[in-house]
Amino acid sequence: MTSISARAASLKKRIHAGETIIGAYAPPDADGEMLRAIAETGSYGFLWIDSQHDAYDESNLIRVCALAAEFDMPVQFRIKHTRHTYLIGNVLDLGPAGIEVPQVETVETVREAVDNFYYAPEGVRSWGGVHRLNFHPEDDHREYRRWWGETGVLWMQIESVAAVTAARQLAQPGVDCLSFGPMDLTFSLESHPHHPFKSVDDCVRHICRQLQGSDTKVLFRNYTPETRQKYLDMGVTVLLERA
Repeated sequence: MTSISARAASLKKRIHAGETIIGAYAPPDADGEMLRAIAETGSYGFLWIDSQHDAYDESNLIRVCALAAEFDMPVQFRIKHTRHTYLIGNVLDLGPAGIEVPQVETVETVREAVDNFYYAPEGVRSWGGVHRLNFHPEDDHREYRRWWGETGVLWMQIESVAAVTAARQLAQPGVDCLSFGPMDLTFSLESHPHHPFKSVDDCVRHICRQLQGSDTKVLFRNYTPETRQKYLDMGVTVLLERA
């Protein structure tokens, strides 16, 4: 079982409110000393762990999520592949507070992700898993289901010109952030030299305008604190850095 405080459980509400929130990268094999050092900076509201480009095992994910919870740091986890959305519920049963789906381009991918992220009636996530975030065996299942719907954080990653163009449609109910993958998006832009968007920054500005006033916010991997203000000025509210 992985428990978190009321402050960490408010992450989703803070995202929807448009607060500035900064996350920190942690490797899949992070130890307690590393997580403590990140938490004690006081700068970061969540941890981000990657399996798309990193090796990980499920037992280790359980361990890291439990350690992170000790420092009041919810874990956002990027799954290995776009087509693995059907496994989102299984991954969440291991302790993460949220999921990022890479290389999203279609509404069908988003809908499958939402379905497997939320319990009924909003989705089809199966009930089970003793390592779930904040799960207590004595909890009423209806109360936990409600709590999860108000707490879990779901991102769709925008990494192509096609995804940028479809951004408003990808921001389906239940999606908390559209997150940028700047390098793959750069490759896509280079493959479309005549597209009106000439840079990643053009794409960021466009999506921020498209999502203005919606519950779905924009996340950018700025990596270093020195570039925070640049993206905040564009309308980004969630940033991801290397601590």
